[in-house]
Amino acid sequence: QVQLVESGGGSVQPGGSLRLSCAASGRTFSNYIMGWFRQAPGKEREFVTNIRRTGIATEFADSVRGRFFVSRDNAKSTVYLQMNSLKPEDTAVYYCAARSGWTLSRVWDEYDYWGQGTQVTVSS
Repeated sequence: QVQLVESGGGSVQPGGSLRLSCAASGRTFSNYIMGWFRQAPGKEREFVTNIRRTGIATEFADSVRGRFFVSRDNAKSTVYLQMNSLKPEDTAVYYCAARSGWTLSRVWDEYDYWGQGTQVTVSS
């Protein structure tokens, strides 16, 4: 089992920044590909970004590319999501997830473990 706990959410004005953290415990963190997803009210959960075990390769949704950045610190068992130039349409609950295996995935049900989510609200 892997336990994931997100933090860092909150309310911010358009154009602002937030950094989300996801701390993992349980099994060896570096054995997992990590992903971030989000879900807005009334919408399906959508892919945001992912990052390989080593942190070298990543993927981003078109809607966040160039504004959001993902990183991980395997020594701290933590993955980060730096969100810049936030827009109202970025408002959602953000979830981190862990996936065993070697290939990156944008599909939420290919992830094995999930955090409880953290709310991000972008509003003036």
